Amino acid sequence: MKARALRALAQREHSRLELARKLQPHADQAQNQAELEALLDELQAQGWLSDARFAEALSRNRATRQGVARIRSELRQRGVGAEQVEQATAALAGSEAERAQQVWQKKFGQPPLDASERARQIRFLLGRGFATGLACRVVPPLGSDAAAE
Repeated sequence: MKARALRALAQREHSRLELARKLQPHADQAQNQAELEALLDELQAQGWLSDARFAEALSRNRATRQGVARIRSELRQRGVGAEQVEQATAALAGSEAERAQQVWQKKFGQPPLDASERARQIRFLLGRGFATGLACRVVPPLGSDAAAE
């Protein structure tokens, strides 16, 4: 089971919960459950497994395409603690407007022609995890000739 865990960690960072779920099918019995917990503790003690490192890697990877809200949600779903989630996403909050503008520009690149198109563009940004107010500022209002800066 340790070799399986190390192979998974060699491929990419995992949270403790994520790695436990991945190894779960190979540790069905109660005794194996205790061994699994001991293995996870050992990997953490040796520095092979780190929720903080996982949170940082995931937030850095997702930052170019997603907003802070979506990244935080994904980290929570993967079992990362609230303090580590905040630490990993704190730096992203400052560049949120710029990143939302880049995501909008890449996907649409031109102002909406009607209200339904503007609503669709705003919903796209909301689905990516950007705040409502920010999405409304990034998507140019109707009748605008230039993209929002």
